[in-house]
Amino acid sequence: MFNGLSKTYSLVSVVEEHLHMLLGGGVDVKVLVSQDCPDSERYGVYSDERIEWVKITNRLHGNQIHWMDYTQPTGRVHPSFFQEAEVIADSLHEALLDVDVVFLHDILYQGWHLVHNIAVRHVQARLPRLRFLAMTHSYPAVRPQRMDWPLSARFSPLPNTTYLYPAESGLAALAEQYMVPIEQCRAIPNSLNLFGGMGEEVRRLGTRTDLLSPDILAVYPGRLTTGKQLEKAAALLGAIGLASGKRVKMIFCDFPSLDIEPAAYKRRIRSEGELYGLGGENLVFTSEQGWPDGFPHSGVMDLFTLSNLFICTSYSESFGLIVLEAASRGNMLVLNQAVPALEELGSRLHAYFMRWNARGFGVDTRESYHPSEEAYLLEHAERIAGLMAINPVLQAKTLIRRQYNPMWIWENRLKPLIEHRPIAEQ
Repeated sequence: MFNGLSKTYSLVSVVEEHLHMLLGGGVDVKVLVSQDCPDSERYGVYSDERIEWVKITNRLHGNQIHWMDYTQPTGRVHPSFFQEAEVIADSLHEALLDVDVVFLHDILYQGWHLVHNIAVRHVQARLPRLRFLAMTHSYPAVRPQRMDWPLSARFSPLPNTTYLYPAESGLAALAEQYMVPIEQCRAIPNSLNLFGGMGEEVRRLGTRTDLLSPDILAVYPGRLTTGKQLEKAAALLGAIGLASGKRVKMIFCDFPSLDIEPAAYKRRIRSEGELYGLGGENLVFTSEQGWPDGFPHSGVMDLFTLSNLFICTSYSESFGLIVLEAASRGNMLVLNQAVPALEELGSRLHAYFMRWNARGFGVDTRESYHPSEEAYLLEHAERIAGLMAINPVLQAKTLIRRQYNPMWIWENRLKPLIEHRPIAEQ
């Protein structure tokens, strides 16, 4: 029952995310707002042409209905209250005739919306097939000892309703408020749309390849030159996936060089990755996703915000600015210790070191591995995966990306409720 769409009212942003989820899931959506909500305030997803925008009356006998706060559980309502509830119910009934599921935001909770609470109950009696998802966004109210109708509606169950709260910890209190079994209550966490604060490049890349669900996401920007030894990075990441059982993904933000034909080198990189199970959609070159001449630097920095591992296998570096950039966005660093500049920088940044072929000052090194390079990779892969698993900052960053993004919450929490099927365990 929005009167406006100012983001200073935090619920506007929460509903905005839910609308993205619903529309992205192919659901036909109506948004019901107060008659007094200005069309001029619609923005972003609120102005999406796929939404049917419906205004619910806020007039009785031509006079504006002024909402009153009925938070207290006892007392009386004003004389025109039930007439107001009835005309609002008539308006809601007309809007909901072709609707299957009604998503309520704080309507049952807020004392300011008691008139809408009662109106919804009238509609439910007229349209008993409707299912309701009633979201409470504040801590559930303590159930009082004494209540008078209709103020007691804030504590009364609504038929055919699932009660929602942003956190599992509040479900028992939510069930107590409405005196319903806790099985009728579900948690729908608020989501963090990481793409929302990123540039167009990463948002576009995110529509072409999955950047959110991998357990370990590595990004390696660089020229397609054998000097970067990109195939070694692909092999190591594949080995980490084998050793840990985690889903891993590598994004190469690549651009061509004169050293080697790009297509030939990419085949070599893929071949090395596939030896350790890294291939298909889990090994991506941005040059094949719409950026043949390189991915913008601002986009690389956004990708580092999403990733949690940076592997630098480079044969030669004078400094390694990209290492600083990856570290500044909270990535674990795995660096080639045989490169003097990487060892110097990595020592200060507490990087994890491995050894690959390298150029030092006046000497080129050639690494030999015993009993084999495969054994060397798998040994270090297991250590790296173990270190990542116990790092609380990396774990928090990864969990937020994977399970607090709108897509995950839609697929695992909201969509099952819309489709009326059990929610899978997290």
